[in-house]
Amino acid sequence: MIDKAIEALKNGEIILIYDSDDRESETDMITAAEFMTTEKMTTIRKYAGGLVCMPISNENCDKLGIPFMVDILKEANEKYPVLKDLYPNDIPYDAKSAFSITVNYRDTYTGIPDTDRSKTERELALLCKEGKQAEFGKYFRSPGHVTLLRAEKDAVLTREGHTELTIALLEMAGLEPVGICCEMIGDNGEAMSVDKTREYAQKNNHVFISGDEIIEAYKEFKNNN
Repeated sequence: MIDKAIEALKNGEIILIYDSDDRESETDMITAAEFMTTEKMTTIRKYAGGLVCMPISNENCDKLGIPFMVDILKEANEKYPVLKDLYPNDIPYDAKSAFSITVNYRDTYTGIPDTDRSKTERELALLCKEGKQAEFGKYFRSPGHVTLLRAEKDAVLTREGHTELTIALLEMAGLEPVGICCEMIGDNGEAMSVDKTREYAQKNNHVFISGDEIIEAYKEFKNNN
């Protein structure tokens, strides 16, 4: 299944990743940001329904100069003491949030329509692919409507969230490690069950893969590279 997932990403397709029963127990729609289109953004918004985010590799985040959001809050808590009280030290499934800043591409209007968000996502991936991270502030503004996620170094070897699962797959596919992920939410308002997401994948011809499969494949990939 790992080969099918990699091939689908290289073809610009959306795939589904279920993390694990021991973590969030959620399935995310995933795709490579460099191939993002308005149509894919519409599909993700309508049929996933969670928060649309952009996982970005640790190396790209360093080059862009973007921090974890918790580090921003920590720096600002002397002036705004409530930020210290809000520190997310009680996440039940993780030690630290991957959230970074939010951005819009400067050549968008409000930034929220599918046309705007897909453009922001695609242009940021291409900026990284072209090695122009130092020009980040020239082309993007913050805050915006696209949420950036900062992946840990060595991806799933360090942390096993959807952020790192996305980056690991993109690396193995030889694509720019900047992706799109969004949780799939059911009609009951809860995370869609794995049975339902697997059924959706089959019905809509999406590759469905588990986090465990990605982690094992990535370990082998890193050992051979």
